[in-house]
Amino acid sequence: MPNSAHLEFDTSRDRVATRVKKLRSSPVRDLFSAATRPDVISLSGGMPDVSLIPHDAIKQAVSAVIEDDALRAVALQYGSTDGALGMKKTVCSLMRDIGVRCTPEQVFLTSGAQQALALIAKTFLDPGDIVITEGPTYLTALSAFNGYEPEVITVPFDDDGMRMDILEETLERIGKGNPRLKFIYTIPNFQNPGGVTMSDERRRRLIELVQEYQVMLVEDDPYGRLRYEGGHQVPLKAMDPRVVYLGTISKTMAPGLRVGWIVAPRHVLAKINLVKQGTDLCCSSFDQAVVEHYFTDTNWQKVLQAFIQVYGERRDAMLEALEEFFPKEATWTHPEGGFFVWVTLPEYVDTGSMLAEALEAGVTYVPGDSFYPDGKLGKNSMRINFSYESPENLREAIRRLAEVIEEKLELYRVFIDAGAIKPDQPPVNSHVN
Repeated sequence: MPNSAHLEFDTSRDRVATRVKKLRSSPVRDLFSAATRPDVISLSGGMPDVSLIPHDAIKQAVSAVIEDDALRAVALQYGSTDGALGMKKTVCSLMRDIGVRCTPEQVFLTSGAQQALALIAKTFLDPGDIVITEGPTYLTALSAFNGYEPEVITVPFDDDGMRMDILEETLERIGKGNPRLKFIYTIPNFQNPGGVTMSDERRRRLIELVQEYQVMLVEDDPYGRLRYEGGHQVPLKAMDPRVVYLGTISKTMAPGLRVGWIVAPRHVLAKINLVKQGTDLCCSSFDQAVVEHYFTDTNWQKVLQAFIQVYGERRDAMLEALEEFFPKEATWTHPEGGFFVWVTLPEYVDTGSMLAEALEAGVTYVPGDSFYPDGKLGKNSMRINFSYESPENLREAIRRLAEVIEEKLELYRVFIDAGAIKPDQPPVNSHVN
């Protein structure tokens, strides 16, 4: 008699949607298991250091919900799809702090900003639609978009953020009124993975372009409050109320409490509401209640300042170690905030194939091609993270990584001197094993 389990497996495999078959696993998620090894220092995941949050602050917020009979009854029950009114009012207060005025009707709560990305993709994208992003861009945003089979066009950035001249050329090529162009996605503050921040001049030009081409603009701002130098910059949302703004408490409180939000025009949120109903009915009522009380009843600004001080010291430690240990052929960004540094090596180096050697040396990073839609660009780059490890560990990790890179470069120099490869040749794994 046939093995029923075997038949079930074959049937499920054959019936997987075509769009799902095209999805790639997140390199960061794949690296988590390796990063838990005691001998490995992880520069891969973008995790906040939740040990910096005082236990009393969390305990106070949870107690406020659990010990009040009326609050507990609400927190343990289903909630409205668009989120609890109290938490939406809290979001309005948080947005007002950064210069954006909104009403609770313009706020939609999500299970982290990642769900916001998934809901936007599910609501607006059809196969063949066009999405414009920075290149490189947040890899899990690409995962959210790719499930709906769009054409993702990337626009490169420099130290001042997304290149507006190239964006303008791209929009001209697509054409005004093109129904395939659905939205532009940007992380203007301390971009993931680049660490760069969009200048005020480019922010103004971006708003002019989205108004001229009548295209939706999605502003993802998970790191905006984590600034270690320089002055506050105005959110895109404050410059045009039609901008779709994504926020989260994951980097300023705790990612384990899955609370994010969308601030957008009500007609946009009405469509997203329909999609979310069939996704998870509602966000966690308990998480929303705890987060609401944390931001209303505790000194969260003091905790935020502790985050900023510690992360700023870790950023400085990483940048100093890069200056000390990395070879002269390497370049990197100098973030004013956030979590990440983007490192670029000579064209002939493949950071994907080099990762196994780095793991052997006890350090992880994320290869640069993970942050492009087709994985063809960024092969000589990497994203490294400074938010989680101590300054001492960051220095040691950069030292280890520098040794791996230097060994690779020495081997490549032999091939270049022999004429086997050219200095500006894109990486090919078979050249150096």
